[in-house]
Amino acid sequence: MSKGKISILGAGLVGSLLAILLKKRGYEVVLFERRPDTRKLGGIGGRSINLALSHRGLKALELAGIKDTIQRSCIPMPGRMIHDLEGNLDFQPYGKEGQFINSVSRGGLNELLISQAEEHGVEVRFDHRCTEVNFGTATAIFDNGNSESADYLFGADGAFSALRSAMQKTDRFDYSQMYISAGYKELTMPATPEGDFAMDPGALHIWPRGEFMLIALPNLNKSFTCTLFFPFEGKISFDSLKTPEDVEAFFKTTFPDAVPHLPQLKEEFFENPTSSLITVRCYPWVKENTALIGDAAHAIVPFYGQGMNAGFEDCYVFDQLMDKHGSINAKMLEEYQQLRKPDGDAIADLALYNFIEMRDKVADDKFLLQKKIEKKLNELYPDQWVPLYSMVTFSDYRYSEAIARGNKQQAIMDEVLSRPGIEENWEGLDFGEIVKSLK
Repeated sequence: MSKGKISILGAGLVGSLLAILLKKRGYEVVLFERRPDTRKLGGIGGRSINLALSHRGLKALELAGIKDTIQRSCIPMPGRMIHDLEGNLDFQPYGKEGQFINSVSRGGLNELLISQAEEHGVEVRFDHRCTEVNFGTATAIFDNGNSESADYLFGADGAFSALRSAMQKTDRFDYSQMYISAGYKELTMPATPEGDFAMDPGALHIWPRGEFMLIALPNLNKSFTCTLFFPFEGKISFDSLKTPEDVEAFFKTTFPDAVPHLPQLKEEFFENPTSSLITVRCYPWVKENTALIGDAAHAIVPFYGQGMNAGFEDCYVFDQLMDKHGSINAKMLEEYQQLRKPDGDAIADLALYNFIEMRDKVADDKFLLQKKIEKKLNELYPDQWVPLYSMVTFSDYRYSEAIARGNKQQAIMDEVLSRPGIEENWEGLDFGEIVKSLK
């Protein structure tokens, strides 16, 4: 017997995973997607950043019983590879031996999740754009004239959510959106003529250049998806590169070792869209028989590689709360938003900060020294000192706990790094004393 009827707006990554988890719980689930079925269109490229699937996301996929299926589409990346202006390489491990994040194509993963949802018995209706919502009856009204009522309606429809838009028109709903000054553009680094990767596939490649950066993540077809994060306006910006010659000259000067591997650079730079990057915060996430989840509740910039992982963790927490409460109900939804709102805010802050780290600090000597000291602290005192990146990427710490603990650790590190002669004498530090100052 069905436990009840659920409608989900958005057949993206989070909506599809939530649908699978709810279907496994015995609910009748219908997914509504405003776009056509990309599986029939051969996919749509040009504006997607490759994703970094890590512990939080994998934990949720395992709960849904599809982790192994998804991981077959991933490439492990145990660290970042930094490219300087001369083309010198510096590999920086992300965590301990055996820890890695996973490069995965957004489009490919989304299609896989939709197919998995259908295999689990979820009905997916494409070309359904929601235009209106009735919160009490969990009714979604669509631009094709159709409407659907359910016991509960969930908005997993992204940063520009139709359900959240409807909530914004109601009393005492807090909402903010913020764009950063940089946008992004996707570029392609194809496989070599011999059919191999152009660079080491076991790393997330970064060309940090202060106010901007280029990154590259590997794909199963031996290509890399590259993303240029770049100011919209200014002396060096999308606005200032007006001709193919401008683009070629700029890249040869700024990313010299990447240029030989970007044969379609000039064409893609002008043909692929320039996309913006937004942070969305709102509250409450629940109104009567409707609720927000994933980017609809907390869209973030991509610089911690946690947007998808945070959305998947929403689904994981939601499923745990169904265990606790027995079913979806008002009390359960209230606990869901109370638990996840602080974590959504925390990862938004962390992602904004990590843009500065990736484009600038990863090439800074003080930053690299801090990483060495923190690695030693973690080796000696693994339970007391956990680097912030590891807390966020490889652990079950709540994001809000990770940022609080990370701020405390950073204050201690700032003091340590200010000591005279620290660059030459860091190995002689009293690491036990440093850890004691955490208490």
